[in-house]
Amino acid sequence: MNGFLRMYQVFEMLFEARYRKRYDARLQLLAYQIEMLRSRINTDRIYTCPEERAKLVRLGEELEHDIDDVLLVVKPDTYRGWLRPKESSKPQKPGRPGTPQATVNLVMRFAVENLTWGYKRIQGELKKLGIHIGATTISDILKRANHHPIPDKGSSRPPGQWKQFISSHMDTLAATDFFTKPVLTWRGWVDAYVLVFIHLGSRHVLMSPATFNPTEDWVLQQSRNAAMRFEDMGIKIRYLIHDRDTKYSRRFRAFWESEKARCIQTPVRTPVANSYAECYIGKVKRECLNHFFCVSLDQLDYINREWLAYYNEQRPHQGTDIGNKVLRPDFTPATEGEIKLEQRLGGIISYYYREAA
Repeated sequence: MNGFLRMYQVFEMLFEARYRKRYDARLQLLAYQIEMLRSRINTDRIYTCPEERAKLVRLGEELEHDIDDVLLVVKPDTYRGWLRPKESSKPQKPGRPGTPQATVNLVMRFAVENLTWGYKRIQGELKKLGIHIGATTISDILKRANHHPIPDKGSSRPPGQWKQFISSHMDTLAATDFFTKPVLTWRGWVDAYVLVFIHLGSRHVLMSPATFNPTEDWVLQQSRNAAMRFEDMGIKIRYLIHDRDTKYSRRFRAFWESEKARCIQTPVRTPVANSYAECYIGKVKRECLNHFFCVSLDQLDYINREWLAYYNEQRPHQGTDIGNKVLRPDFTPATEGEIKLEQRLGGIISYYYREAA
């Protein structure tokens, strides 16, 4: 009997010691959490530091990590997350990932090799090569390199009903205008005339051969040529915008009416009403023709053909409704292959492409 009693007492002491040890651990865990809460009495959320997490885990070990009913400062899932081994001890940098160095090098290459290109122009060329990057990122890259290109010029469009009319009829609307280029002849400098047609929906441009004498018959013939070209492209012109130049004669308007296209004259001294044609003419002069002295109509026609092929087939267009894309319908951005530079007209025209593997 005495042996049995002694065995019971020993068993009771062992049970009490084990229970007290577990009970003390629970108390320590709760007490430490209270201490943490007191230090953050004015905060809405508790952020634990590495030392605090380590102590909570050490105290939780004594409970065999059975802490769901006693852990109050963080969620149990958060606690169990501390127990999982970390895949990498290397801290990650906050924020979005940086621009790949290859893309940065390409931006700098485009900017250095084409000093007149703006941010959006570079963005469009990159997009054509399958590289998508924001204009602001391009600006930041160039600024860090202390390179400041010419800013992109925004378009100026008339407000109100005219703007609404333009946006509502883009697919069936074309605009036309003349521009001149001085040509050196045996008589001295003589202005050569070029007639431009632009389809507003696709931004596709047609240009006439240059002439020193834009007669009524010549303008009419160029109109016929333009109408046939638009028809071959599947474009139906229902409205044609032009200014009040006397070269747009009655026969000119009668021809387009026979093509079921209504001629719309812009108000007096309002080039902004024909902004698409004016913008294109400013572009071809600024980026191409102003770099040349022409000594014959043939030379001017050759320059215009090279520019027009580049404009319609290779140049990314930056209008918001175009989306910085190439006009050519069958164009697909290439993402593989070495990037090559193509230059025409002695380097005045530059664009990039990927060489086929």
